[in-house]
Amino acid sequence: MAISSSSSMQDIFKQRKYPFIFSFFLLLVFVTFLLISNYQKSPIFVAIDFAQRTSQSKSISELSPNTSSTSTPPLHQPDVNTNTTINSEPNVPLNNFTIDPESSNIPLNNFTINPESDTIINDELETFSYDWKLCPGTLAVDYIPCLDNWKAIKKIRSRRHMEHRERHCPVPTPRCLIPLPDGYKLPVPWPKSRDMIWYANVPHPKLVEYKKEQNWVKKSGDYFVFPGGGTQFKDGVNHYIEFIEQNFPTIKWGKSIRVILDVGCGVASFGGYLLDKNVITMSFAPKDEHEAQIQFALERGIPATLSVIATKKLAFPDNVYDMIHCARCRVHWHADGGKPLMELNRILRPGGYFIWSATPVYKKDEGHRNVWKVMVNLTEAMCWKMVGRTYFKRARVGLVIYQKPDSSSSYENRKENNPPMCDQKHRLNSSWYTPLDSCLLPLPSSSYKWPAPWPQRLNSKPLSLSLETDAEEIFNEDTRHWAALVSDVYLGGLAINWSGVRNVMDMNAGYGGFATALIDRPLWVMNVVPISGPDTLPIIFDRGLVGTYHDWCESFNTYPRTYDLLHSSFLFGNLSQRCDLVDVAAEMDRMVRPSGYLLVQDTIQMIKQLGSILRSLHWSVTLHQEQFLVGKYIGKKFGIKIPIVLHTGCSRRTRTGFFKQGVTKQKMNQIKGAAAQRLSAVSFISLPLAAETIRE
Repeated sequence: MAISSSSSMQDIFKQRKYPFIFSFFLLLVFVTFLLISNYQKSPIFVAIDFAQRTSQSKSISELSPNTSSTSTPPLHQPDVNTNTTINSEPNVPLNNFTIDPESSNIPLNNFTINPESDTIINDELETFSYDWKLCPGTLAVDYIPCLDNWKAIKKIRSRRHMEHRERHCPVPTPRCLIPLPDGYKLPVPWPKSRDMIWYANVPHPKLVEYKKEQNWVKKSGDYFVFPGGGTQFKDGVNHYIEFIEQNFPTIKWGKSIRVILDVGCGVASFGGYLLDKNVITMSFAPKDEHEAQIQFALERGIPATLSVIATKKLAFPDNVYDMIHCARCRVHWHADGGKPLMELNRILRPGGYFIWSATPVYKKDEGHRNVWKVMVNLTEAMCWKMVGRTYFKRARVGLVIYQKPDSSSSYENRKENNPPMCDQKHRLNSSWYTPLDSCLLPLPSSSYKWPAPWPQRLNSKPLSLSLETDAEEIFNEDTRHWAALVSDVYLGGLAINWSGVRNVMDMNAGYGGFATALIDRPLWVMNVVPISGPDTLPIIFDRGLVGTYHDWCESFNTYPRTYDLLHSSFLFGNLSQRCDLVDVAAEMDRMVRPSGYLLVQDTIQMIKQLGSILRSLHWSVTLHQEQFLVGKYIGKKFGIKIPIVLHTGCSRRTRTGFFKQGVTKQKMNQIKGAAAQRLSAVSFISLPLAAETIRE
């Protein structure tokens, strides 16, 4: 055999077939290069990865705001409340339900290359087994772990300070799945959702009756309709907004006034209509007897969160909001020595405005006069200037506008040091589980510089950026990095249907570069800054964006099914050292709407671990460029998820989904019948949701 091979090669040389040899050699090199390149990162993504890691390391070591006199120091990790326990009521078991593996099996090892895209598809499931259970009780569809811990709430002796509306997280964190409301449908898309949502998605009609004279919300057939009214918006919120701007020319919506906090927001119509004027409003209210105000707001696609001014600080930095608004928000600002109003003073930007629209502003009976006198005394002691006080006769609404001072000279000229100035040496910089202040924060010694007008503000140097010499350069590089990553990868290469995305959360927001890169799209981003990392949240607000602090080892203050997309960049490595990723995955599963997405950039080891947990929850999972995980939450049927894979970046077998696999309507009915037989005791949603998901 060797002789034959040798003679063959000699014949080739004798016949002078050198061109053939050269061509064969080039072909061999080319094939080898292709095989190697398929298992390595593209140089573009290597550069992106390097830029991300460099930016993060520098931000921790050099740009942490404790290096700057103008910045908020890094957050201190608080002591977690361990005095509460999870409800011991037995969980309802989640029965096993077998799905055809050929229609949904996208595991996270043994990668193969899809010739139709750069998406890496997996052929075998990395094993992760967990006995997931349904959250118990009839109220489970709206379960918020840290706000619905009834055992802890019942132990609170007094409700005078609204402490029962604050966070009381169960220990351990509950690992149960949230069922869907009966008849749940995919949300109405934006911008139509601002004015109408599906009744079945938020089936709480109490506000319709309770506020029927004020046009908050009405029921019309299968929809809730929002006419744009409210307690103080008798002629509609647009008239109210225009009235403020006409009577107070210093209020320039969408220019100098960009970021607003709406206290006790109702169904968030004020913030919803201000979006037309390039104003982004963080609407907040407690989970209270009005039933689902914030759930209405988020279902409409309006920025909102659950919170209350009670005994703890709000989860926002000092000096960040351009304006705070309260229209009959039912907060007693003068209570407890004026602590609630001093909390507004803490988060209001120097020179910022507070609009108080309430009956004590204009009613003349003794009770309202007494409240007004107390408010006047308190605001004068805080050196707030009354910009104007007026009565909107057409709508029978009175309002007053105050302005916070922009320098400490105002405090120095007070006759009495009451409220006192805060002692910065002993003051906790964190606002996470920190008691309310009863003091005033020092202000800049010279005149305060207001952020640049919108939209220049978005990419201008933030006021709270570190004073280190290369801080601005790194900030600008971070902005360029996210602009390139979002445009080149996120928007076109990850099989995400961005047209259906409205509510977005960045779980590890950094400087807000991800949100900045998406600013021209019809969506909004909740920028979350983890309390265990550098405090960059003031920078995010300086840019004209909104966000909050959070500890991802606990549940987030939002209703289930309220975000279309969760984004995370290199969060889970450090987080996994502090808490179990199974708990974090269960919380993400709770927050994401059916057909929503999880987009993660992380190491391949962390992506494998997280991906296997998501697969146990019956999410579809794909991996792109060995560093981007895209998970899709496909909705629930009888309390469990049906893994129907529709990603355009998937292989032919997985991309075609149920219909191309011969799963006809008849077959779907068989699946429905099998599920009903196995889960006859747990009935939450019928087949149309799954069918609507397939049609997407």
